[in-house]
Amino acid sequence: MAKPRSKKQSQSTSVSRMRSFWGLMLAYWLSDRWREAWALAAVIFVLTALSAKASVWFATASGELVGAIAFLHHPQNPTTLQSLLESAAALAMIATVKEVGFTAVRHFFSTSLHRKWRAWLDQRFNDALLDSNHTHFHIQHGVPEAVPTQGAVPDNIDQRVQESIKGMTGGAIGLAMGIASVILSVVFVGGKIIETSTEVSGLEFLGSYASGCLTVAAVIVYVPISTWAATKLGAIQQKLDVMMQWAEGSYRRELTTLLHHSFDVAAANGERTQRSLHRERYRDVDRTWASLNILTTVYMGFELVYNFFGSRIVAYAPGLLPYAESKIGLRAYVTGAELANAIINDCSWFIHVMPDISRLRANARRITDLACAIEDAREPGNFHARSGRSDLHYGVQDARLGLTVENLMLMHAGEDRPFLKTRDLHFRSGEWSLLVGEPGSGKSSLLKALNRLWPYGSGTIMLPRNVRAFYASQEVHLPPVSLKALVALPDDVDTYSDREATMALVKAGLSVLVDDLAGHGRDNRPWNRLLSGGEKQKLVLARILLQRPGLIFLDEATSALDAAGKIVFHQAIRDNCAGVTVVSVMHDPVPPKAATGEEFYEKVLAVVDRKIEIRPDTRRENASLHPKVDLPAD
Repeated sequence: MAKPRSKKQSQSTSVSRMRSFWGLMLAYWLSDRWREAWALAAVIFVLTALSAKASVWFATASGELVGAIAFLHHPQNPTTLQSLLESAAALAMIATVKEVGFTAVRHFFSTSLHRKWRAWLDQRFNDALLDSNHTHFHIQHGVPEAVPTQGAVPDNIDQRVQESIKGMTGGAIGLAMGIASVILSVVFVGGKIIETSTEVSGLEFLGSYASGCLTVAAVIVYVPISTWAATKLGAIQQKLDVMMQWAEGSYRRELTTLLHHSFDVAAANGERTQRSLHRERYRDVDRTWASLNILTTVYMGFELVYNFFGSRIVAYAPGLLPYAESKIGLRAYVTGAELANAIINDCSWFIHVMPDISRLRANARRITDLACAIEDAREPGNFHARSGRSDLHYGVQDARLGLTVENLMLMHAGEDRPFLKTRDLHFRSGEWSLLVGEPGSGKSSLLKALNRLWPYGSGTIMLPRNVRAFYASQEVHLPPVSLKALVALPDDVDTYSDREATMALVKAGLSVLVDDLAGHGRDNRPWNRLLSGGEKQKLVLARILLQRPGLIFLDEATSALDAAGKIVFHQAIRDNCAGVTVVSVMHDPVPPKAATGEEFYEKVLAVVDRKIEIRPDTRRENASLHPKVDLPAD
């Protein structure tokens, strides 16, 4: 039989365009949500423009108020109390409109854009990870940490999808708003500075633009130098952030391991060892955090000093010469200083948000690396070939021919020597086959390979065409959904009627649960915590009876049931799934029999000395089944 080649998947994933920095930045804006994205951006731009314009109004009103105060007791032209209060009220109104009407409202729209952009990216990455190709599985198991390779799997996928996306979108929006703020401030505030400029002694060649040129020169000298210093501090912070993400991820993995294996730790009284591991992992977090705290303190001091010098010295210095020469009055001097302060503040946006901007590249890199891995995992063979031989091919054949395995070799990542090798293996349609052997003899490895869950090796596996397969593993995890959804899994909950789901539960021995089909658990406890191991395996049986697959793989699927329960489990499949092909792995020394004494399994394959042998008492005329198989420990 010719070995079918895997076909290259031409369809891109939902994150295909996000494998580069600019691809990631532009994906949302060029997506089907572009109207939403650009509408929010347009509103933010308009509010930023109004805020810049309001800075001009504020500076003018400040000059008017200071002038009114200065002339309050003027002998020839005193300011009236009414005009003083009117100037103060105008300044207060402008400040309120600017800060509340423009800045605060802009913050609402910018955070809304942040929320929607992040939600869009989160959905895209979840869709890509949880596709029918089992991409999440391939990425998680693609390259073990012990195998050095240039194609390493991304670590801390949860952190990348959540924190990195949140930080990246926030930093990108902040950077864009900063650029817009600088441009608009130069247009409106800078234009007003030039408009109100006057002559300065010694700079007559600049004419009436002299004082404006002094202000612009002060801003050009002060802001870029300070921004350069902030950039250097931000670069250091970026490195520390990457180190912190790694340290936090390592500590998180250790905590996750504890939560998943808390029973094993308790049974072995291994708490002291676990505490030692936690202390070791957290030590890296603490050291990096201490360095970050020092840098944050330095940056905070730098920012406070920068703000003081900018608002009190740099802003007021350029206009001091024309004011001292009586070429401008106090009102014009204060107005010019406020304008200079406004443009300094607007151009200093990058300094104020530099910590977020410094993380932008680091977060974007973690996201693009994940996108690249997801795209590569579209072709699992090529993806896993980075760390070992991955040349397993899957095809379909006439259902009457059953399941066929040809020239199979299975290997571990990073190893060239196969631990399993066989010329051919055949499971006839409607045949029940049992694979037995000592614990750790490698029985499950074969079942994983038959279900595309073992990536390393070579050979051909031909599955029956148009026959639904069902893989039942020993460990059963129940997601927090309704009981009916758990029975219908992986189909949609509406695929089956309540009556069909109820009958499946009753036949599986879970009639006590039939009144809670729509419930997500009982007494505020989800089904995953409420049901025992045996009940979970009965729930898997209910799925089989409801969906009636034509090919079933049982990988220790009855390990939590007693002898009578195992018989009921098998008998239910025999009675309700006519013509089904079953391939099962069990540790039981004696396979279960029907109440009538009839064997459920027509063929028994035994793992002996890492080889599969057909039990003599169950040997049948099957020329296609004569393997010599070396198996590893599971």
